[in-house]
Amino acid sequence: MPSFDTVLEPDMVEIRNGVDNAAKEVSTRFDFKGTGAKLELKDKEKEILLHGDSDFQLEQLQAVLLDKLTKRKVPITYLDMSAKPEKMGGDKLKQSYKIKAGIESDLGKKIVAAIKNGKLKVQASIQGDTVRVTGKNRDDLQVAITLLKKEFADTPLSYNNFRD
Repeated sequence: MPSFDTVLEPDMVEIRNGVDNAAKEVSTRFDFKGTGAKLELKDKEKEILLHGDSDFQLEQLQAVLLDKLTKRKVPITYLDMSAKPEKMGGDKLKQSYKIKAGIESDLGKKIVAAIKNGKLKVQASIQGDTVRVTGKNRDDLQVAITLLKKEFADTPLSYNNFRD
Protein backbone atom coordinates (compact mmCIF):
# COMPACT_ATOMS: atom_id res chain seq x y z
CA MET A 1 0.00 0.00 0.00
CA PRO A 2 1.36 3.46 -0.84
CA SER A 3 2.33 5.61 2.13
CA PHE A 4 4.32 8.66 3.20
CA ASP A 5 5.57 10.13 6.46
CA THR A 6 4.75 13.64 7.65
CA VAL A 7 7.68 15.00 9.68
CA LEU A 8 8.93 18.22 11.21
CA GLU A 9 12.68 18.23 10.52
CA PRO A 10 14.77 21.39 10.43
CA ASP A 11 17.78 21.60 8.13
CA MET A 12 20.48 21.77 10.79
CA VAL A 13 23.20 22.63 8.26
CA GLU A 14 21.32 25.76 7.18
CA ILE A 15 20.60 26.66 10.82
CA ARG A 16 24.29 26.25 11.70
CA ASN A 17 25.29 28.43 8.73
CA GLY A 18 22.74 31.08 9.72
CA VAL A 19 23.99 31.16 13.33
CA ASP A 20 27.62 31.33 12.15
CA ASN A 21 26.79 34.22 9.80
CA ALA A 22 24.98 36.04 12.61
CA ALA A 23 27.89 35.48 15.02
CA LYS A 24 30.30 36.83 12.40
CA GLU A 25 28.18 39.95 11.93
CA VAL A 26 27.94 40.48 15.70
CA SER A 27 31.73 40.25 16.02
CA THR A 28 32.23 42.95 13.39
CA ARG A 29 29.42 45.37 14.29
CA PHE A 30 30.43 48.58 16.02
CA ASP A 31 27.53 48.62 18.50
CA PHE A 32 28.56 45.21 19.87
CA LYS A 33 32.30 46.05 20.31
CA GLY A 34 33.52 45.60 23.88
CA THR A 35 30.36 43.87 25.06
CA GLY A 36 29.64 40.28 25.98
CA ALA A 37 27.26 39.83 23.06
CA LYS A 38 27.56 36.48 21.30
CA LEU A 39 25.52 33.72 19.67
CA GLU A 40 26.19 30.01 19.82
CA LEU A 41 24.52 26.85 18.58
CA LYS A 42 24.33 23.79 20.83
CA ASP A 43 23.98 21.03 18.25
CA LYS A 44 23.32 18.12 20.59
CA GLU A 45 20.70 19.97 22.67
CA LYS A 46 19.22 21.58 19.52
CA GLU A 47 19.17 25.09 20.91
CA ILE A 48 20.57 28.51 20.08
CA LEU A 49 21.97 30.62 22.92
CA LEU A 50 22.13 34.42 22.83
CA HIS A 51 24.31 36.20 25.40
CA GLY A 52 24.01 39.94 25.97
CA ASP A 53 24.42 42.76 28.46
CA SER A 54 20.83 44.07 28.36
CA ASP A 55 17.34 43.36 27.06
CA PHE A 56 17.90 45.78 24.22
CA GLN A 57 21.08 43.97 23.19
CA LEU A 58 19.26 40.61 23.24
CA GLU A 59 16.59 42.11 20.97
CA GLN A 60 19.31 43.28 18.58
CA LEU A 61 20.93 39.81 18.61
CA GLN A 62 17.54 38.25 17.91
CA ALA A 63 16.98 40.59 14.96
CA VAL A 64 20.38 39.71 13.47
CA LEU A 65 19.77 35.98 13.98
CA LEU A 66 16.28 36.01 12.45
CA ASP A 67 17.55 38.06 9.51
CA LYS A 68 20.34 35.58 8.78
CA LEU A 69 18.03 32.56 9.15
CA THR A 70 15.40 34.01 6.80
CA LYS A 71 18.07 34.80 4.21
CA ARG A 72 19.02 31.11 4.33
CA LYS A 73 15.32 30.19 3.89
CA VAL A 74 14.98 28.57 7.31
CA PRO A 75 11.40 28.94 8.59
CA ILE A 76 11.38 30.86 11.87
CA THR A 77 8.59 28.59 13.13
CA TYR A 78 11.27 25.97 13.88
CA LEU A 79 12.40 28.14 16.80
CA ASP A 80 10.58 28.00 20.13
CA MET A 81 11.08 31.56 21.36
CA SER A 82 8.80 31.32 24.39
CA ALA A 83 11.57 31.11 27.03
CA LYS A 84 12.27 34.21 29.10
CA PRO A 85 15.79 35.71 29.33
CA GLU A 86 17.79 34.41 32.30
CA LYS A 87 20.01 36.54 34.52
CA MET A 88 23.56 35.20 34.50
CA GLY A 89 25.64 37.29 36.85
CA GLY A 90 25.89 41.01 37.24
CA ASP A 91 24.05 42.55 34.32
CA LYS A 92 24.57 39.66 31.87
CA LEU A 93 21.56 37.95 30.30
CA LYS A 94 21.13 34.68 28.42
CA GLN A 95 18.29 33.77 26.06
CA SER A 96 17.80 30.26 24.68
CA TYR A 97 15.76 29.25 21.65
CA LYS A 98 14.90 25.57 21.31
CA ILE A 99 14.86 24.15 17.79
CA LYS A 100 11.71 22.11 17.23
CA ALA A 101 12.28 18.71 15.68
CA GLY A 102 9.69 15.96 15.46
CA ILE A 103 5.94 16.25 15.60
CA GLU A 104 4.60 16.68 19.12
CA SER A 105 1.57 14.61 20.16
CA ASP A 106 -0.84 17.58 20.04
CA LEU A 107 0.16 18.48 16.49
CA GLY A 108 0.05 14.80 15.50
CA LYS A 109 -3.53 14.53 16.78
CA LYS A 110 -4.49 17.67 14.84
CA ILE A 111 -2.96 16.22 11.64
CA VAL A 112 -4.84 12.93 12.07
CA ALA A 113 -8.07 14.81 12.79
CA ALA A 114 -7.62 17.03 9.72
CA ILE A 115 -7.16 13.99 7.49
CA LYS A 116 -10.23 12.29 8.98
CA ASN A 117 -12.33 15.45 8.64
CA GLY A 118 -11.21 15.79 5.01
CA LYS A 119 -13.11 12.56 4.26
CA LEU A 120 -10.22 11.24 2.17
CA LYS A 121 -9.67 7.57 1.40
CA VAL A 122 -6.50 7.47 3.49
CA GLN A 123 -5.62 6.52 7.05
CA ALA A 124 -3.25 8.43 9.31
CA SER A 125 -1.45 7.03 12.33
CA ILE A 126 0.96 8.59 14.80
CA GLN A 127 4.27 6.72 14.98
CA GLY A 128 6.60 8.32 17.47
CA ASP A 129 7.42 11.80 16.18
CA THR A 130 6.05 11.21 12.66
CA VAL A 131 2.59 10.74 11.20
CA ARG A 132 2.31 7.97 8.60
CA VAL A 133 -0.43 8.33 6.01
CA THR A 134 -1.43 5.27 3.95
CA GLY A 135 -3.93 4.88 1.15
CA LYS A 136 -4.93 2.66 -1.76
CA ASN A 137 -3.40 4.80 -4.51
CA ARG A 138 -0.95 7.66 -5.04
CA ASP A 139 -3.58 10.20 -6.04
CA ASP A 140 -5.28 9.98 -2.65
CA LEU A 141 -1.94 10.53 -0.92
CA GLN A 142 -1.20 13.57 -3.07
CA VAL A 143 -4.62 15.00 -2.18
CA ALA A 144 -3.77 14.39 1.51
CA ILE A 145 -0.45 16.25 1.13
CA THR A 146 -2.27 19.18 -0.49
CA LEU A 147 -4.82 19.21 2.33
CA LEU A 148 -2.08 19.22 4.99
CA LYS A 149 -0.18 22.02 3.24
CA LYS A 150 -3.34 24.12 3.22
CA GLU A 151 -4.44 23.29 6.80
CA PHE A 152 -1.00 23.69 8.40
CA ALA A 153 0.45 26.51 6.29
CA ASP A 154 2.15 28.07 9.34
CA THR A 155 3.94 24.81 10.26
CA PRO A 156 6.92 23.77 8.13
CA LEU A 157 5.90 20.14 7.64
CA SER A 158 7.83 17.99 5.21
CA TYR A 159 6.77 14.79 3.54
CA ASN A 160 9.27 12.01 3.00
CA ASN A 161 9.53 8.25 2.72
CA PHE A 162 6.95 8.24 -0.11
CA ARG A 163 6.46 4.60 -1.08
CA ASP A 164 4.35 2.78 -3.64
